[in-house]
Amino acid sequence: MKRKRTLLAARRQQLVALAAAQRTILANDMEPWRARLALADRGVAVVQYVRRHPALMVGAALLLAVLRPRRTGNWLQRGWWVWQLGRRLRGARIR
Repeated sequence: MKRKRTLLAARRQQLVALAAAQRTILANDMEPWRARLALADRGVAVVQYVRRHPALMVGAALLLAVLRPRRTGNWLQRGWWVWQLGRRLRGARIR
């Protein structure tokens, strides 16, 4: 029984060392992506904030309409397109 415990302890030690080495390799491989992923996280946070406060979108659209009336139509078309795309993507993700 003691020999089995010794073998298990040695195997566990090997696995712990292997996991530590793999974590180090993964951390080194992910380093170039850290800034890009942080930017993506900020973008997701902004989208979530805007979804929780839809009045901000209405206010921004009204401000844009007052400041640049000619461009408002273009922005509304783009916004509608993004809205529809988001709905389609959300529907595809749920299925």
